[in-house]
Amino acid sequence: MNKAQLIDAMAKNADLTKADAKRALDSFIEATSGALKTGDRVALVGFGSFSISKRSARTGRNPQTGKEISIAAKNVVKFKAGTDLAGSVQ
Repeated sequence: MNKAQLIDAMAKNADLTKADAKRALDSFIEATSGALKTGDRVALVGFGSFSISKRSARTGRNPQTGKEISIAAKNVVKFKAGTDLAGSVQ
């Protein structure tokens, strides 16, 4: 499912116009991104939680040449599914 399909599904399920559904989805993405940028955790009970994890610097290997390369440290977004979501896909 891509973003346009998600907007269509949201509009149909919530009896909204596609424009309203798009604004709602964009607002959710913006609010979640903003919270994660500040280091907050976003938890949606039953659905799951988004959090930031620090990945330390490490040494990797170029698969084409076999030469060692250094990979910089960075923050990554993690998602952990909630019990309702996990149970619904099994």
